[in-house]
Amino acid sequence: MYQFSYADVQEDGVAEARERERGAINHSISLLTAAKANGLESRDAVEAVYFVSRLWVRFVEDLASPDNQLAQELRANLISIGIWIIKETERIRKRESDNFQGIIDISIIIRDGLK
Repeated sequence: MYQFSYADVQEDGVAEARERERGAINHSISLLTAAKANGLESRDAVEAVYFVSRLWVRFVEDLASPDNQLAQELRANLISIGIWIIKETERIRKRESDNFQGIIDISIIIRDGLK
């Protein structure tokens, strides 16, 4: 009845995956924005740090996978960014930093690159 080429199905899968990634990054930006507004001691900060850290651990794991089809250099750059974000969220968790804006700025750049 319906016939799709493998390339069409694969492209749809990539587009859907990118849209899910954009949604997750948008959610992280919203959490980080609330955390920035309400301070390090807020529940918003705890939620943002937890979510962003888990999100980027997952992204880094995916990027490090040999099955990931992104170009090697792009993967390496994104892994470096991910490691920085994970370290920065840990610094925030330990109250050594309040650099929510830095993570927000990088997240916006990454999100916008997923178009």
